[in-house]
Formats: sequence, structure tokens, C-alpha cells
Amino acid sequence: MPAQTPPAGGPALPVSVQDGVATLTIRNPAKRNAMTPDMWRRMPAVLERLAADPSVRALVLTGEGGTFCSGADISALREGDEESRGLAVAAEEALAAFPRPTLAAVRGHCVGGGCQLAVACDLRFAAEGALFGITPAKLGIVYGASSTRRLVSLVGPATAKYLLFSGELIGAERALRTGLADEVHPEDELDGRVAAFARLLVSRSQLTQAAAKEFANGAGAGPVPAERVAYWEERARESGERAEGVAAFLERRSPVFTWPLTDG
Repeated sequence: MPAQTPPAGGPALPVSVQDGVATLTIRNPAKRNAMTPDMWRRMPAVLERLAADPSVRALVLTGEGGTFCSGADISALREGDEESRGLAVAAEEALAAFPRPTLAAVRGHCVGGGCQLAVACDLRFAAEGALFGITPAKLGIVYGASSTRRLVSLVGPATAKYLLFSGELIGAERALRTGLADEVHPEDELDGRVAAFARLLVSRSQLTQAAAKEFANGAGAGPVPAERVAYWEERARESGERAEGVAAFLERRSPVFTWPLTDG
């Protein structure tokens, strides 16, 4: 997929792809990058296209300008729009199921549906001034069961309850302590660190990453089914990834991993 020129104007989800890294940007400048129903609706299709592109080896999700995402567009909820919440969960699930590593680059507000999306990523790197919050208690909304469980698996029951019961915002350092953020960097260093780490992810074995992601995402659901263990063992035998990794180590060179993620 070639790099795409972001459309001018209002709410959009522009995508660019460079050197194996896809960057998906949340853009709605008039409302601090709030997600409209149409943006929620389009996100799974965007992710599906990126997942089908063999040149994409990692995904960065970010917000335009100084805000990651201020949540869902509340104007849709004023009309009792239950569909919008269903669309948000569908987008979250599509992001969580993306087959390559995903990284949220967070600056400014990461609130409500925005935090829901960040939690669905594999990793979250934040700027020092970032603020995180999940705010359904301020609106009388029941937060989705799957979203709640994903949050609990990331930060633990106590922090999840704090966030959900209060709707309070927490800073980046507390997010780091509780596991909601994986790294925190000065504002002017965040983009460089995200780019460097994304390049690192691209250089690693997709086979290792894909198997690890599947096993880690199912960690709370009991033992891994024997057929999935057998599946990944067979892929490992067929791929030649281990031989390349060992040879590169012994020859003191960078490995060239070529296994493509084309089925599952």
C-alpha cells in the first residue's frame, strides 16, 4: 500500500506507510480528535486493508496535533445513539485483532473512546504531558464487557475500577506505574522514540511476533489449544526463521527474516 495523502478538511483517518510501518492518524481538529460514528465505522475496514498488505509489518496509531483522541463525539450520544457504542467496540476489536504489532503514540488527551483504542493496541508510548481517562461514569453509560476485561487484563482490577468508577484523568507517570503506558518521553522526543521502536519491530521476526501476540492475547482464557500450539510449531519448522536468526548471530550481522503472515 503506497503512502496516502491525507484528505483536507474535517474528520478523517488518514494512513501513511513507510519502510514497513503504517501510521494511522485520528483527525478531527474541531473536536480534539473525537471519533465520529463514521470514523468508528470506517476504522475496521482501514485496518483490514492494512492487514492484507504484506509490506506492513507494524502499525502506529496516533492523533493529529497535540491530542491523541478526546473520545467519542458526544453529539451522537445526545440522540441516544446506541449504534455508536457498538461501532466503537467493533473498531476496538478490529484493532486488538490486528495481526502485526500495534503501538499507540499518545500526547495530550487520551480519553474515553480514545483510551479504549489505546488499550486495544499492544503497546502505548506517551508524552510526559499526556492524560488518560475512561469516562462512562460521567455520562451514565455502561462500559462494554469486552472493553472492561481488556482494561483489567492490562492494568489490574484496582486501577481499572479507579478509572471506571471515577472517570478521573491520570497523568503519564501514573499511567506508566499502573501499566497503562509502557514508556513516557519528553514531548519533543516522543516521535523519534516511536519511529525508532517501530523500525526495531519491523526488523524482528514476524513469526515470533505473531505467535507471541496470539498466546499473550489469550493468556486469561485458559490453556492455549493444542491445535494452535501445533500450528505455530509447524510454521516454525517450515519458516527457516530460527536458522536465519542463529546464522546471523554467529556471523555478527543483522538477520533478514522473511516469513510472511498470510494466513492464520
